[in-house]
Amino acid sequence: MASAETLHELIAPIVATLGFELVRVRLTGSAHKILQIMAERPDGTMNVDDCAELSRAISAMLDEKDPIAEDYDLEVSSPGIDRPLTRPRDFAAYVGHKAKIELVSPDAKGRRRYQVDIAAANDVTVTLAITADETLTIPFTAIGEAKLVMTDRLIAEAQAARGAAKH
Repeated sequence: MASAETLHELIAPIVATLGFELVRVRLTGSAHKILQIMAERPDGTMNVDDCAELSRAISAMLDEKDPIAEDYDLEVSSPGIDRPLTRPRDFAAYVGHKAKIELVSPDAKGRRRYQVDIAAANDVTVTLAITADETLTIPFTAIGEAKLVMTDRLIAEAQAARGAAKH
């Protein structure tokens, strides 16, 4: 079976050629696999027709290259409001928002999981606001999984952005 890295390498060029940005590629499941592709347009939008277009193009490549030996379902979607944070720029775009973050291994205090505000981010590090007076700066590579937490502010900003995109 193809690794996540191999699948990413196969899928990323198709996504880019069609004018989208790849957010995440994930293969899950044991008895039955699900290949989940999350993508969006550079402006952050993604509609049902976009998902269908990407799904057809990715499916054709997967049929040709056959990188997954087992049966699987292909799922193409937008990242959604409570999106995964997979790239350094995702963290930078959501500074001030709350996120659930799981580190690859425990930090100096023995913690792996945080639900905190993102205080700052660049291409190399992410700074978490642990409390009003305490921050933790970690390398981006130390983050195993991260996802925005649905808050009223996040919902309001997403609705405002959707409204602006329609005009």
